[in-house]
This record gives sequence, C-alpha cells and structure tokens, in this order.
Amino acid sequence: MNGYNFTERVRNVLGMAREEAARLHHEYVGTEHILLGVIREGEGVAATMLQNLGVEMDEVKRLIEEAVKRGRPALTTGPDLPYTSRAKKVLELAMDEAREAGHSYVGTEHLLLGLLREKKGIAAQLLVHVGVTTENARDEMLRILGTETEPGGRRIRQASGEVVFRRVTEPLPRFIERLRTVLADAHKVAADRSVTEVTPAHLAIALLEHGEGMANAALDRLGLDRGAAILALNDLTPVGTAEITPETIMGLDAAGIAVLQAMDVAQHQSRAQFAGTQHLLIGLLTTSSEVAAVFSAQEISIAEVRGAIQSISG
Repeated sequence: MNGYNFTERVRNVLGMAREEAARLHHEYVGTEHILLGVIREGEGVAATMLQNLGVEMDEVKRLIEEAVKRGRPALTTGPDLPYTSRAKKVLELAMDEAREAGHSYVGTEHLLLGLLREKKGIAAQLLVHVGVTTENARDEMLRILGTETEPGGRRIRQASGEVVFRRVTEPLPRFIERLRTVLADAHKVAADRSVTEVTPAHLAIALLEHGEGMANAALDRLGLDRGAAILALNDLTPVGTAEITPETIMGLDAAGIAVLQAMDVAQHQSRAQFAGTQHLLIGLLTTSSEVAAVFSAQEISIAEVRGAIQSISG
C-alpha cells in the first residue's frame, strides 16, 4: 500500500464488489464488479461525481449486467474471491491518483479514476460510453473537494492550503484565504470528534469559531448568540472512536458536498470573483435543515441573512 490507506467507504465498496460478483455467480472480482460496488454504495465522492456528470446509475448497472454473462447458479463463490489482473491494476492506479493529489488516503474518488485510467476493462469502456472520461471525472473531483487553480490551470491548492500539481482544462472556483482557513478548520473540528467525514455542522462550527469575515459580520448584525449556536451545533456532531488527525479525514460527507455546491451557486448569483464565508453560510442554510434550525431558534432566517450580507456588501 506504500503508506496509502483505503477509507472505510472504499472498503465497503470493495466488499460490495465481492457481493456483486457472488450475486452474478462469478469466481472473480473484476472492474465491472468494482463499478457496481461504487453504484450500490451511492453516497461517496465517486457516486456524487457520476451523478454530477449526468450518469444514470440504473442504466450503467443494466449495461454491466448485459455485458457480462452470469455464472452457473450452482457455482460456489466465497468471501475471498480473487481480483482479476485488471482489477488489481485499478487499485494500483487509485493509489497513484491519491499520491498525485497529495492525499494520505485512497477514497472512492481515486477508485473511480483508477477504473477510468485502466482503460481496457468493462468498467472503463462502459463509463466512456455514458460520457465519463478521466479528464472530466478528475475535474469534477477537484470541484467537489473544493480546490483552487492558479492562472494557467496547473497548480491546485487544497482547502487545507497544501499545494499539489494536477491537470485541469479550465479554472475552478477560487476561494478567498479566509474561506480556505474555515474549511481547513472544519477538518480539525471533525478530527477533534474522532470522525472521518466533515459534515455541515462541522463547517458551521468552524465558521462561527473563526469569528470574522462577511458571514460573521452579518450574523453579528442580526444579533446571533454565537456561544449558544455553537453549543447547539455541537449536539449535531456525535463523537466517534477513530484515532485520526485532520490530514487523514476522508473529506466532506454527501451533505457537506451539497453545501459546497450550493455555495458555488450563491457565488455565481452574486457575481463574485471569489467564494467567501458569506457564500458558505448561504450554502449551509439552504442545504442543511439541521444547521438552519439552529439559526431559526434565534429567529434568524435565511432571508434576513441574505439581507444583512447585501447591506454589508453595499
């Protein structure tokens, strides 16, 4: 593994891949079974990437089952089915993707890119057939994970501030430094609670604890009791048991990804060149009912937040 750890979600996907192989009465785990595992798991970054690229999951599943022959019903298949050479190559390429991205883990996003980069397996061929390529999948991964390109589209800065080098075809949304700090702090909030994914509540806590920026200025204008809000948000963040650090966090959960997508919409609606804390706050309030309820408890609505932001920005 060369120091690269599969996330729990990837392990689940691979377990589902073995189950899919057994369901089809196959004596091996191939690239098609791994893709079926990604589809079946349905909540990781890879599944979100496919959905955002317009892939119909049920259609891909149907195409896979049409492309492969079922084994004999009496065939015995166990939990330790061997990987085909192509499937093994996918895992190697997934680790390579994680290495190039500067990540200390292998997530479902890297696994999907590994399936595409393998090129010759059933999974790669079907993904290309439905319009998914290595290039557009990688760009979508970078967009989802909240990265930034420098002019020229070569250097990518992670939300944590670490710089890595990747290939991109066009500039991605750019974050102001303050927002990058808040996103990195959200990873620390998750790590302090020994959980492996960043949720909207973690993002909201990091934002309020940061205490500055346009979002906090708007909330101060509306009279938010910051301490009470943080206590309420803490009730939404159960403590786990994993021994982890901010650098080994998996990334955003599905709801957290939705927050960043809504934030991106808010940025474009305001015609801002950079995404700021105000866009993060709008993203949280429009996508997370639990976070919105914390503010509603202090009689602060999203309409009032939008008004305060507009007033401050002039």
